[in-house]
Amino acid sequence: MVSTFPNPSSVDLSRIRLSIRSLQPQLVEWRRRLHQQPELGFQEKLTAEFVSQKLQEWGIEHQTGIAHTGIVATIKGNKLKTPQVLAIRADMDALPIQELNEVPYKSQHDGVMHACGHDGHTAIALGTAYYLQQHRQDFSGIVKIIFQPAEESPGGAKPMIEAGVLKNPDVDAIIGLHLWNNLPLGTVGVRAGALMAAVECFNCTILGKGGHGALPHQTVDSVVVAAQIVNALQTIVARNVNPIDSAVVTVGELHAGTKRNVIADTARMSATVRYFNPSLKDFFNQRVEQIIAGICQSHGANYDLEYWSLYPPVINNIKIAELVRSVAEEVVETPLGIVPECQTMAAEDMSFFLEEIPGCYFFLGSANPTKDLAYPHHHPRFDFDETALAMGVEIFVRCVEKYFVST
Repeated sequence: MVSTFPNPSSVDLSRIRLSIRSLQPQLVEWRRRLHQQPELGFQEKLTAEFVSQKLQEWGIEHQTGIAHTGIVATIKGNKLKTPQVLAIRADMDALPIQELNEVPYKSQHDGVMHACGHDGHTAIALGTAYYLQQHRQDFSGIVKIIFQPAEESPGGAKPMIEAGVLKNPDVDAIIGLHLWNNLPLGTVGVRAGALMAAVECFNCTILGKGGHGALPHQTVDSVVVAAQIVNALQTIVARNVNPIDSAVVTVGELHAGTKRNVIADTARMSATVRYFNPSLKDFFNQRVEQIIAGICQSHGANYDLEYWSLYPPVINNIKIAELVRSVAEEVVETPLGIVPECQTMAAEDMSFFLEEIPGCYFFLGSANPTKDLAYPHHHPRFDFDETALAMGVEIFVRCVEKYFVST
């Protein structure tokens, strides 16, 4: 592992209020318990039970079983002068990865681990709920905290929205964070507009005609056809997309053949397409099929194409992004501080919430190379500096306080 991060030892925690700093041991305890019992999407039963147990213990009104395992908690400020509602979203699911970390809180579920920080997101949301419930006299309005299943796939945001989590009372804005090992501890990545990419996928089977490797004229070589398709797909971004707009087409799988002297009759490929500009929706699926169809026709091959959209791009509202940025500047003070150029072609189903209501999704730096805590997300040795937990709670709480003052 190679790190280019600055040393985060200069992080100033004095800006985190004492009552939240005192929560840090609990935040770590909750996070580590969740880390030991990771669950895949829509299977987060133990996680949901733990969250519900804590909310009930603190006297926080909440609904369970939304979109299978989702939970929504509602906290009303005592200074309720306005019907404004702010939502905070945290995802709960883990990944099908065997953990390689040798830590006391290592995953106890074989083949499943929290390799993306969702255990931390849930702990931060719990800490925020606890603090707001204890300090309802300090804010007006209503806060909904959404504990969402299945972010990694197939996506829990949309079914939660369809189940009505943004209604009764209607949510006016939403915020969420992602612990981010691409940024060092003590930084916040926030920007208006596109933060994360849309993701679309396709599977394609090239149907040729097999035969002997010494007699290619008797065949339709699916490998040759597939190779030309893979190369031609790259021209979509290079020659069909405005150079100002970032996009990527990646063929991640290509399988064909059984023996060196046998021309394969079929070749199968799987790919991902990513872009920021919402206007590109419905463009790639058409262009991909045009290229595949044209090359197959020129070689006398056929094809079977399956194309689908997974998540739209994460588009942050200007006003809510500015709220988060102003709060982050009050909380973090390091050499890097606020990082506006933090876009990534990774995708997130927080995007479905942001299609419905204005909001902001941001990154909270969590890497610390000095503690060997800088492995990338989805790595079997992923872990993060837990100091970020209290920072996340402080940012959420300040966003709540500031949002209701400004509205």
